[in-house]
Order: sequence, then structure tokens, then C-alpha cells
Amino acid sequence: MYQDIFEPIRVTAMVGGKEVILETGRMANQAHGSVWIQCGGTVVLVTVCSQTLEFDKGFFPLTVEYSEKMYAAGRIPGSFFRREIGRPSERETLVSRLIDRPLRPLFPKKGLNEDVQVLASVISADQVNDSDVLALTGASAAVMLSPLPFDGPVAGGRIGRINGQFVLNPTFEQQEQSDLNIVFAASADALTMVEGEARFVPEEVIIDALEWGRQQIQPLVEAQLKLRELAGKPKMAFTPHADDPVLVARVKELALAAGLEEALRVPEKMARKDARKAVKEKVMENLKSDPAWAENDAALKSVGDMLSDLEKKLVRARIVNEGTRIDGRDTKTVRPIQIQTGLLPRAHGSALFRRGETKSMVVTTLGSSTDEQRMDSLTGDVTKRFMLHYNFPPFSVGEVKPVRVSRREIGHGALAEKSLRPVLPADADFPFTLRVVSETLESNGSSSMAAVCGGSLSLMDAGVPISAPVAGVAMGLIKEGDKFIVLTDILGDEDALGDMDFKIAGTAEGVTGVQMDIKITGLTTEIMRAAMKQAHEGRHHILEEMAKAIGEPRKELSRFAPQHAEVFVNPDIIRLIIGPGGKNIKAITAATGASVDIEDSGRVSIFAPTAEALEKAREMVSYYDQRPDLGKNYLAKVRKIMEIGAIVEVLPNVEALVHVSQLDVNRVEQPGDVARLGEDMMVKVIEINGDRIRASRKAVLLEEQGHPWNPEETARPPRSDRGDRGDRNGRGDRGGRDRRDRGDRR
Repeated sequence: MYQDIFEPIRVTAMVGGKEVILETGRMANQAHGSVWIQCGGTVVLVTVCSQTLEFDKGFFPLTVEYSEKMYAAGRIPGSFFRREIGRPSERETLVSRLIDRPLRPLFPKKGLNEDVQVLASVISADQVNDSDVLALTGASAAVMLSPLPFDGPVAGGRIGRINGQFVLNPTFEQQEQSDLNIVFAASADALTMVEGEARFVPEEVIIDALEWGRQQIQPLVEAQLKLRELAGKPKMAFTPHADDPVLVARVKELALAAGLEEALRVPEKMARKDARKAVKEKVMENLKSDPAWAENDAALKSVGDMLSDLEKKLVRARIVNEGTRIDGRDTKTVRPIQIQTGLLPRAHGSALFRRGETKSMVVTTLGSSTDEQRMDSLTGDVTKRFMLHYNFPPFSVGEVKPVRVSRREIGHGALAEKSLRPVLPADADFPFTLRVVSETLESNGSSSMAAVCGGSLSLMDAGVPISAPVAGVAMGLIKEGDKFIVLTDILGDEDALGDMDFKIAGTAEGVTGVQMDIKITGLTTEIMRAAMKQAHEGRHHILEEMAKAIGEPRKELSRFAPQHAEVFVNPDIIRLIIGPGGKNIKAITAATGASVDIEDSGRVSIFAPTAEALEKAREMVSYYDQRPDLGKNYLAKVRKIMEIGAIVEVLPNVEALVHVSQLDVNRVEQPGDVARLGEDMMVKVIEINGDRIRASRKAVLLEEQGHPWNPEETARPPRSDRGDRGDRNGRGDRGGRDRRDRGDRR
């Protein structure tokens, strides 16, 4: 019996003054879980499917894909194929990460032998309500409906602040007015994920905002529980994975005897890695020689995970009991910092930033407006004048892997870009396109924050007038029962064995970027407040170290950077600068190597490779916007012959009337006797009245005969002679020329 698709199971929730609809049963009923989630005219369809794996991959294979269908906004894709291309856009990748990060920790860490895929598709976009937080909530709801074991639900939301007031899920228009833009996920009890940017907002305000937002989205958590009661599928039988306690005890005994504790106290990353590897090899040798385990391949295969669990317990216990970390630091000390600026001779700006065993080379490049990134999106064609790209090559951690841009690299680059964007100068003050590239050369934790620090330094080295330096630091957490310890500037191993990765970037004034991933069930306000306070101290220390290398932007741009000038021209002559088919502007570019950006207002931005090229391009542009000088001679071209005289072009797009009385020193009966169409004629400008210009060939001829030009001699004839009814009718010189000519001839 087919289900009536017009009677889906639906629940609603009011959040932020808006109704959010969650329904199931109308679409994608063969998926293991499917949800239609809607707010206003924005709709996201989210599905989840799982498939039993033939063998254990050694990790939980969760795949999350978010996609935006262009038909959702009534648009046709701008790609050559006119369809959504296979490779996701940067936004789609970032939203996929936003969904993945709060969902993944809520699945069983071990023993779930399922390949899980979550697909979120935006199928309607109203250009008012953002779809990313809807997709996050919809993904949680879809998994709740499915048979998969899941420690949810969680719900997503966005927090803005306008005029000091928090706003939940602000519209696109409201986001432009907000000094806060934070996307978060939360369960019924705590925060589980945070990602966002701010404009120098104090830490206390962000803490208050997140606690307020968590409370505001609780109706979405409750709605998912209700939908689960109404339409949820029975959960699959699942037994949490449990290691053989006998083998666990034996592995611990052998590892401690082989010196595991000593290996975990080696401060250098690669040396510690080698020491841990040596311990594992000794443990495996002993087990393989033990008849009780030698033939048990499954048991031997699990030894690596057992050793990792043991290492985690040993390091966490040392931090809790001794307050000492892997590299010997206390919980609040930032690793030693070294900085070098201007290391690349031809780059516009560069910096080498080292913090402990993490080292990044960050390079700034300036370009013209033609270098802006252009992207196709649901809201239309979007341009970006500031881009930050983060690279993490495999050699930075001593590995061999295919070189490609991963989701992690896109996410880290986006976080660093958000953190630096608030300090950039306004477009009108600094109209360059900016690209910052962070090359991770060595990594042992917090390389994304190294990109922030190095990016700030390289921008200042390039002479970009940023409002203040920006620094970032990554915070960790060890939580055992009710006791917790916050770690400043975490190592890579501390990220892996800890309970939190909390990245905070900002200036001395306030926070500009934040990202938090939680590996436990959630984060309380008390823990977050302690982490923010400790991060504030760490950030200020890093800013002080950065100021020792370069305290403010350089006064001048690099001599290799593009040269820039702005010219304002009459909007009416823009078509002349461009020329037919772009002929004229192409000629300017070819002759100077400059790029020329023309706005409808008449503002012309010129970017040239050298000062000489800039001046030449400026002259070539200005050539089309010249104004004649009174009393100056010009070689003009005859454009039109009429009864009252001739129209000549004295400058590009500038015409003047040579009255029949001014064509010669002698009386001229017919203008065509002196002026011939297309020929040149030397004339003097004798009158400028707004856009009306009069010229005289007669004045030039008199000068050649030794008679200086006298403005009174070339003044207009009396009104009774000119017959200027055209002037009285408001039609100007050209409108009344025929009548004036007849009057003169009479």
C-alpha cells in the first residue's frame, strides 16, 4: 500500500521568531532517514543512508555532502555545462564541514561497522533565510529517524548582534549589519561546535551570545525528539566494541616495560614518534613470540589502538596530576616564537612564523580589481577581493600522500580569512585585490593559527594598511569527571588525546575569528569562560612577540607591487575609453601592461606594473576626457557642414561651432566653400559656455597676419542679427543653427 505523499509527518518549532518545519514521509522514503526542513521559503532535503562494510576500515567512514541546487533560487548554473558541476564549491565544502563536525562525535567511536552517508540538498532558497544551519539541524533529525545508533539530537543556529542586541538566525540583510556571525551546534545540555567571525567583540560577549543561542534553539532539539517518536525507525542492534581485557593488560605490561612513559616525555615530535614506534615494535615482537597470541591475527591487529588508548591515558594523567605536558610546558605557556619578515625578494609581502615545531611561510600578493574571485552562488554572482589560501603539504609532517586541496585545508584557510578580514582597509581607501597564501612547512599543532599570525605579518610587510595586527592561538581541554584543565597552544598529540580544539583569533581589542570542535558530549559555559580567559592571555603574548618583528604596516608598498591611481572622467565618454569592441582599452593595456577598471560613475582605477606605465596609462585614459582652453588653438576635424557654419571636433568627443562669420577673414557665402567634411582645420576656441563651445578660424588667420586675438572682435553678433530663437526655445547652439544662419544671411 502506497503512503499518501500529501500527508507527511510534520512537527514545527518557533525559533528566533520564525517557524521551522521538519517533516518526513513525503520525499526520499527509501533512504534510511530523510527530513524536509523549511524556514520561510528556504528548504533543505537531508537524507542518511548506511551500508554494512565487508571489513573494518579502522575508522568510522562518515561522509557528509552539502549541495546547493541553482534551481532553488531560480538560477541557471554559470558553468559551461549549465549544470551543477561535480566538484563542490568552497561554500558547499565549508557547510559540509559544519555538519560533519558536530555529528561525528555522536556516533559510536568503535564497533559501528557501517559506511554512513549524509546528503543535504538546498532545493529552495528565498534569499532571506540561510540554509546552512537548517542543513545542520536537518542532518541530525535524519540520523535520529534512521536505525543508526546516535547520541543526539543536536541543532544548529546562527547568532548575530545588531545595535548590541543578539539576533538568532539573522537574515542575509541583517548579517551585513551585525558585528557577530557565529554558527554553532548544541545539544540539550551543552555546546558541541562553534565557527564564526566577529568585529573586535570582547570574549565575554561571545560567551554570553553562545549561552543565549544554546537556550534559544532548544525547541529544535525537542522537535527532533518528537519527530523521532512519530516516525523513527527501530534502532539496529549494536554492541559497543570491547577489547579483550587480558590482552589489554598484557599490552600495557609490555609497553611500560619497553619504556612507553619515557617515550611520551620526549619533547621533540619526530624523536617522540620514533620512540613510540620502537615501543610498539617491542610489544609486537613479544606478542608474536607468545603462543597465546601469536596466531590470533585479529588480536594483533588491535594492538595499535590499544597502545593509542594507553598513551592517551598516560599523558592525560600526567597533565592532571603533575600539570606537565608532553613537551615539558605547564598548561598556560605558549611555545617559543620566532619571526622573519621580507624573506622573499620578489614577493609583495612575506613572513616566516615559527611557534615551537610549527612553522608557516605566509605570502601576500596585491592585484587589481580584475583579479577578484568570481563565484556562482544562490544569491547571484559573488566577488571576493580578499582570499586566504592555506596549504598543508605532506612533507610538513614527514609523510607521503597525494598532493591535493583537502576539506581541512579549505576549512583552515576560511577560518584564517575570517580572522583577518575585519582589519583590512575599505575598498575605497585601498582598492587592491589581496591574496594571502599560507604554506605550512612544519607542523606540530595549531598551523591554522600560524596562518593567522603569519598572514597579519605578511600583510604589514606588504604595506597593506591594516587597522591592527591579528594573532591566534589554539586551546585544548583535558576533562576527567568534574575536573578540567585548559591547555594553551596545543601540540598535535594534545589535539588527538584531548577533549577540545578551540581556536581563537583577534586583535588586542577583541575577537575576530573563532572555531571550536568538541570531542566529548558538550562544553559547559564554565569551561568556555576559562578557555576564553586563558586564550586572551596567550593571544596578547603572541601579539607582543609579533610587534618585536614588525609593529605596524610599512609606509610604502613593495616596488614590485602594482602601482595604482584613480582618474575621474565624464561618464559620457566611458564608451570612448572602451572603444568599439573594447579596442581602445585593449590598446591601453597592450601599450602599458596596466589593467583599467571603469565604473559607471566615471571612476577609473588603473593598476600598472611600474610608475612609468601608470603615468602613461593615465595619460591615455585622460586623452578621451580633455576640455579645451579658452583662447587656445586646436587642429580640429570638420564633422558636419550646415548653413550657419561648421561643426568641428577640437578634442576627442568635444565639438565646437565655427560660425560662418568665423570661417575666414573675408565674407563667406557658403560654409562648404571653406570647410570640407573630414578635413582638418586650425581653429581657436573663442567661447566656452558650459557644454557649448564656439571656435574661430578667422582668429587664427588674423594671428598669422600679425593681429593678436581680441575676444571682443570675435564676440557673437547682436541678437537681432543672430536670430537665436533656438536659444530661447532651450535647444542650444545646434538646435537653432539653421534659424541663426538665415538671420545672419538676411
